[in-house]
Amino acid sequence: MSPNEPNSLRSFQRPDYSGFRTISALVRFNGMKFKSVIYYVFFCLWFIPVGSLAGEEERFSVSGHIKDSKTGEILIGATVSILNNGTGTTTNQYGFYSVKLEAGSYNLRFSYLGYEPLDATVELKNNLHKDAELTPRATTLAEVLITGKSTRTAVNNLEMGSIQLDIKQLKSVPVLFGERDVLKGIQLLPGVSPSSEGSSNYFVRGGEADQNHVLLDEAPVYNPSHLLGFFSVFNSDAIKDVKLYKGGIPAAYGGRASSVLDIRMRDGNSKDWTATGGIGLIASRLTVEGPIVKDRGSILVSGRRTYADVALKAVTDDADSLTFYFYDFNLKANYELGSRDRIYISGYLGRDIFTRKEAGFDSGNATMTARWNHSFNTELFLNTSLVYSDYNYGFRFAFGKAAFRLNSGIIDYSIKQDYTWYPNTKNMIRFGWISTLHKFKPGNFASESDTAAFFAPIEPQQALESGIYLSNEQKISRRFSMNYGFRVSLFNNIGPYTVKRYDDNKDVLDSILYGAGEFYNGYVGFEPRITANYLIDSSNSIKVNYNRMYQYLHILSNSVSSFPTDLWTPSTPLILPKIADQFSIGYFTTFLKNTLDFSVEAYYKTMHNLVDYKNGAVTVLNPDIEAELVFGKGRAYGIEFSVNKTLGTLTGWVSYTLAKSEKQFEAINFGSWFPARQDRTHNFSIVASWQVLEQLNISGNWIYYTGDAVTFPGGKYEIDGTLVNLYTDRNGSRMPNYHRLDLGVSWQFKPRKSWNSDINVSLYNVYNRKNAYSIDFRESETVPGTTEAVRLALFGIVPSVTWNFKF
Repeated sequence: MSPNEPNSLRSFQRPDYSGFRTISALVRFNGMKFKSVIYYVFFCLWFIPVGSLAGEEERFSVSGHIKDSKTGEILIGATVSILNNGTGTTTNQYGFYSVKLEAGSYNLRFSYLGYEPLDATVELKNNLHKDAELTPRATTLAEVLITGKSTRTAVNNLEMGSIQLDIKQLKSVPVLFGERDVLKGIQLLPGVSPSSEGSSNYFVRGGEADQNHVLLDEAPVYNPSHLLGFFSVFNSDAIKDVKLYKGGIPAAYGGRASSVLDIRMRDGNSKDWTATGGIGLIASRLTVEGPIVKDRGSILVSGRRTYADVALKAVTDDADSLTFYFYDFNLKANYELGSRDRIYISGYLGRDIFTRKEAGFDSGNATMTARWNHSFNTELFLNTSLVYSDYNYGFRFAFGKAAFRLNSGIIDYSIKQDYTWYPNTKNMIRFGWISTLHKFKPGNFASESDTAAFFAPIEPQQALESGIYLSNEQKISRRFSMNYGFRVSLFNNIGPYTVKRYDDNKDVLDSILYGAGEFYNGYVGFEPRITANYLIDSSNSIKVNYNRMYQYLHILSNSVSSFPTDLWTPSTPLILPKIADQFSIGYFTTFLKNTLDFSVEAYYKTMHNLVDYKNGAVTVLNPDIEAELVFGKGRAYGIEFSVNKTLGTLTGWVSYTLAKSEKQFEAINFGSWFPARQDRTHNFSIVASWQVLEQLNISGNWIYYTGDAVTFPGGKYEIDGTLVNLYTDRNGSRMPNYHRLDLGVSWQFKPRKSWNSDINVSLYNVYNRKNAYSIDFRESETVPGTTEAVRLALFGIVPSVTWNFKF
C-alpha cells in the first residue's frame, strides 16, 4: 500500500500485539529488501573485528585529554599526530583521545587551529596517560571563520558535508541588529539558506525547517529562535563548538531527515574567575565563569535580555501597554571526580514575551543535560547522559469580557550511552543507544472567564523513540579509508489515545480507544551510513557517501516564519515516518601552500512520507487534524562549490550552490511535481575579513539567492457579488530574487591591566535593498474592480553598535 494513498484507503484494524512490527516486514515496507539489510549488518559485524584485530602484536595505548592552557576548556577535534609513522587521531566531543602503538619511543604533536602546537616525546613500555594543554596563538591575523581543522585535514579526514563554525570569529561578521548569531552564521555556508528575510530558521539541501535536528549539549531544541525567528536562542558567549552535518551524518545521530546541528556549551574557566559581555542597541549579555576547584571543576553562568520594549516606551506613549522582549539563561558546571571520571550538568532557559492590551503570546525552551564521562581503560571511553527538553507556547486574546488562552508544546525525557573504542591506530569504533519518551501537548484552549464558551481540549499524545548504532572509522590503506555502520531506530505510540480513520469528506469512519500505557503502533527503521575517502595525493581527495535517515516527529505549519502555533505531532497509524536517502560525492583540494582550499560536492536526496495540509484545511484547534493532511514525496539535488582562504590579513570564503527541490502529492497540483517553497536555484555568498591594523578589522558579506516558490492568484471569480482570488498551480510563481550587502568595523581598544574591550559598528543591507518579505493581492483602492500587488519589505538599512568587554 502506497504511503501517498488517502486516509480512507489505509488499512486500519486493532493489532493483536502490543510491540513493534516485525523488522523484516517493516524494512521491506519502507523500500529496502530484508536480505540487503542482513548482508550489510553482517558485513559491519564481521569487518569491524577483523579490521580491528588483524596483525595485532603487543601494543600499548597513550591516551588523555587536550585542553586550553588558559581556561582549562577541552578542545573538540584537536589533532594528535605520531610523527614517527605519520598516523594519528583526533579528540572526541569530550576532548578525549587514545592511540595504540607498539612498544618504543614516539614523538607526538598536539595541535588545534588557533593554538601553538605542542611536541612531546613518550616512551611506551606500558599504557600511558598523557594530557596536553595548548596555548592560544598570539596573532592578530584573522583566522578562517568556518573550520576547526587545517585544510589538509579536510582533505584527509572522513567527514563529508560537515562544517565546524569557530565561535571566536563570529564577532567579525556583520548581522542584523549586531547580535552575534550562530544560526545566521551557518546560513552563509554552501547548501544552507535562511527561511526568510532576517530569520534564524534555515533550510539544508532542499529539506524543510523541521528536518533539522538542533542539539544543545545533546538536548533537542524544538524552536531555536526568538521573536518569530529574527534571533536565535543561542548566546554566543556561552557556546564553545558548533558543527553542522548536511551529509555523511554519523550513526550516533538520528531523528531528523536533513541535517544535524550539534552545539556544545562552554565548560567554564577552571583557572581564574572572569566576566565577559556586551551592550548593544536592543540587547545586552553577561557571562561569569570560574573554578569550583582550580583545575578540577568549573561553573559558567550566562544571561541575555532584549530591551526593545523599554526603548519604545521611552520614545512613544503608545507603547505603554506593550511588553515585548526575550531572555536567555545558560548554566553549566563540571567536576573531575578522578583521572577516569568527570561529571557535567548544563541547562538552558529562554522565553519570548509579547503582550499588548488584551492579546499576546509567550513561548520558550528549557533544557537540562546531566552527563558522566568514564574511561574504563586507555582504549574504551563512555559517556552517559540524562536529557530533558521542554518547548511550550501560550496564546491569549479577549473579546469583550470573554478571554481565552491556548497552550501547547512538547516535552522529552531521554537516556543515552555513547561508547568509543580505540583498538588500534587504524580503527575507531563507536556504538551506543538512546531512548526518548515524547509527550505532546497539541492544544488546550481554556477560558479565563465564566462567560466564555467551552472548547474541548485536543487529546494529548505520547510516544517512545529509541535507537542503537554501531560504526567504525577505519584506515584500510595509506590512500583509502572508510567510515561504515548503521543505526536501528524504533518508534512506538503509547496510550491513552483514540485512533480514528476518516473518509474523503473528513468524516470519522471508526475509531479505537487505547488505554493508558498501551503500545498501539510501532515502526522500525534501518539506517545504513557509509562514507569513503580516496586520497589521490597529500593535497587532493575524492569522497563518496550514502546515508538513510528516519524522522518520526513532524511539524504542521502553514506560516513562512517560525510561529507559536506551529504544531509538533508524532508519527501515527495514518502519519508515516519521513524517510530520506541521500547520495553525495565530492572533490577536496588545497593549494597555494595550504592557504586556500577548494571543495565541490554533488548530492541527490529522496524523501518519502512528506506531510502537508489540504487546500482549505482547518489548522487551529482541530481535534481531527489528521483528516486535513495529505502525504507525498520529495526530491532534492544540487552541487555546492566552496573556496576558503585561511591565512593572511585577508581571509574569508566564497560559496555557490546550484540546487533543485521538488514535491509530489496526489491531492495537490493534479499529482504533478511542483517546486518546494525552499526551492532556490541559485544561492551565492561572499564573506571577507580584513585585519587592517592590529586594532582594526573590517568585514563584509554579500548574499544572493533565488526568490521563494510561492502560489499567487492567476485570476478571479465572483461568488454572491464578492470577488475571490483563483489559485492555480501550487508554488507556480516566484518571489523576487534576494540580495544584500552587510559591512562591519571592529576596533580593539588598548588593553587595560585587568580588562579589555572592543566596539563593533555594522550596517545591515548597506545599499537599502527593499527585499520582499511577502506580496499580498488586494483590490485597488484607486481603481475599483482591479487587483494590485502589495509588496512588504521588513528591513532597509539597519545600523547597529555593540560594545564588548572582558574582565
